[in-house]
Amino acid sequence: MIHKKTRTYIPADLEIKWETLEPLYKDLVERSINSVEELEHWLHDRSELEAALEEDFAWRYIRMTCDTNSQEKLQSFQYFATEIEPKTAPYSNELNKKLVDSPYLDQLDKAKYFVYLRGIKKSLELFREENIPIQTEIQVEQQKYQSISGSMSVHMGEQEYTLEQAAVFLKDTDRAKRQEVWEKITARRLQEKEKLNDLFDHLRVLRHKVALNAGFENYRDYMFQALGRFDYTPQDCYAFHEAIELEIVPILREHAELRKEALKLETLRPWDLDVNTSGKPALKPFNNSEELIEKSIQCFRNINSYLGERLEIMKDNNLFDVESRKGKAPGGYNYPLSETGAPFIFMNSANTFRDLTTMVHEGGHAVHTFLTADLELNDFKHCPSEVAELASMSMELISMDNWNVFFDNEEDLKRAKRDQLVDVLKTLPWVAVVDQFQHWIYTNPDHLASERAEAWLKIYEPFGAGFADWSGLEEAEANLWQKQLHIFEIPFYYIEYGFAQLGAIAVYKNYKENPEKALEQYLSALKLGYTKNIKEIYETAGIKFDFSAAYVKELADFIKGEIAKL
Repeated sequence: MIHKKTRTYIPADLEIKWETLEPLYKDLVERSINSVEELEHWLHDRSELEAALEEDFAWRYIRMTCDTNSQEKLQSFQYFATEIEPKTAPYSNELNKKLVDSPYLDQLDKAKYFVYLRGIKKSLELFREENIPIQTEIQVEQQKYQSISGSMSVHMGEQEYTLEQAAVFLKDTDRAKRQEVWEKITARRLQEKEKLNDLFDHLRVLRHKVALNAGFENYRDYMFQALGRFDYTPQDCYAFHEAIELEIVPILREHAELRKEALKLETLRPWDLDVNTSGKPALKPFNNSEELIEKSIQCFRNINSYLGERLEIMKDNNLFDVESRKGKAPGGYNYPLSETGAPFIFMNSANTFRDLTTMVHEGGHAVHTFLTADLELNDFKHCPSEVAELASMSMELISMDNWNVFFDNEEDLKRAKRDQLVDVLKTLPWVAVVDQFQHWIYTNPDHLASERAEAWLKIYEPFGAGFADWSGLEEAEANLWQKQLHIFEIPFYYIEYGFAQLGAIAVYKNYKENPEKALEQYLSALKLGYTKNIKEIYETAGIKFDFSAAYVKELADFIKGEIAKL
């Protein structure tokens, strides 16, 4: 069994409610600090309290997403969001002030604390008391997306399927069946179009208000600061979008033409994009969730024994919920448990190849959680997403050399690898579209829902619009953005996938050249947590933090070469 770290400051049996938390916060605020040693001890005590709170919140979120129909679990989550977070926020700001104002601050090890203190100072700049109730409302409101999405299902014949389960039929070789299920899924999503538009409009107004209160013109500029994007600017994001349009979209357009020819179609429609062009049935790497977990453990063990052991620990401690079922929130995630030092993996498996790639992706995050578990301060583990997603996306590619655990047949194995490498390229335009769309949304804060739909189409088209013909399906195309959870729940968290995907390709390129050295560099980078800046972490991994067109072309050429070998 996993055991939580021994607490040295807060009570071992601390009940997470404000009455028990406030005395601890008061102690930290009022405590006298008379040396740099006492300052570091104070930092450790604060870290311990914050880790306990984070883990408590994690379990409330996990339980709610595992069962969106439970009012009790929803209320437990909302209690934390409305009764605890708003009360801890002013204290956290006071603690930040106390740290920055300490006469012993300059005696802290500069190399060790530079990134941490940079973030603390930025939090102080952004903090506004009047934003606390607004951020609480946002926290509660955005969870409505989970409830709306989690309730969606469709019927095929006599059987009811979640949308994730129904999407399996989009790989069927029978085109009429694919079209039928695509239309049912789309119709079900469109039933909620107005509800989701209303929800998003409410969130957009609240977020804009937060930005104005903090002295920013728009929420985009606020979020760049709030997310700690010290290493790149909005202009760099636009440069990334351009590089993807220039270097990646033409390759995918070629693939779409080849797909059309192989399927003997005059035009590709949205329901023709997931079926395998060989005419063979969809890949089936496992039969049930238990087998998915077992095979993933073996796959990771074959890369490196440490990696397999991490997933084994999770299995032994019931830290997986991977089956798709009605009433479960959509998507997948790895949630770190700050005190336990292990994570929880959540996903919606429908026994497909996509589920295999989701599992190794989340498994990469899980390994990262374990590698950073013993870092001195809880904040040292709070990696920026550009680093967190490097962990997961690199694992998708590194693990491919051991996918024979999932596929006995050599042809199926080659097919799986080829599909994954094409998917790696397909990720990049979608990331560019979602990111550019969010720039538009928040720099045009007073837009109407109809204008938002027009903006989405205008942005989506230059990136290939999925390389399908959407004639007669304009409403579905204009509302595609609504299926992207991040836009509702984690605004501006998406460009990171693009930067990390480039990094992951570079890690894999190194891995193909020297597996032992590349794996060692990758794990060394992850162990750093967030004690170095993004560029230094990427350099430790043996790669560059670069999104220029020339670098994108170099990596795309490598992937094209790898595809050609299969």
